[in-house]
Amino acid sequence: MHEMSLADGVARIIEDQAKEHGFEKVLVVRLEIGQLAHVDPDALSFCFSAVVKDTVAEGAKLVIERAQGLVWCFSCATQVAIKAWGEACPSCGSFDLKDSGGQDMRILDLEVA
Repeated sequence: MHEMSLADGVARIIEDQAKEHGFEKVLVVRLEIGQLAHVDPDALSFCFSAVVKDTVAEGAKLVIERAQGLVWCFSCATQVAIKAWGEACPSCGSFDLKDSGGQDMRILDLEVA
């Protein structure tokens, strides 16, 4: 389950930011995860609550926002949205697609005390 290592990475970033900026408690962590990122939000949320025990983020609310999965269709020369890899272009039905957004995961912001 790679969500555990992703959650651990987020926790490490939060701990580093707490040291750098001097906050002692994280109330809310807001993440953006692309539709095409191959990350299960429920699994990530479960893992996050486990890895932040005894850290500044223990008990923090994890808010996950989904970013649209965007691809470039070479057949119709259009950028289109899809929900998962393996889907055809909704405009022309082609599978000749290239990623152009929605595969990333990033911390948007933290609400701290």
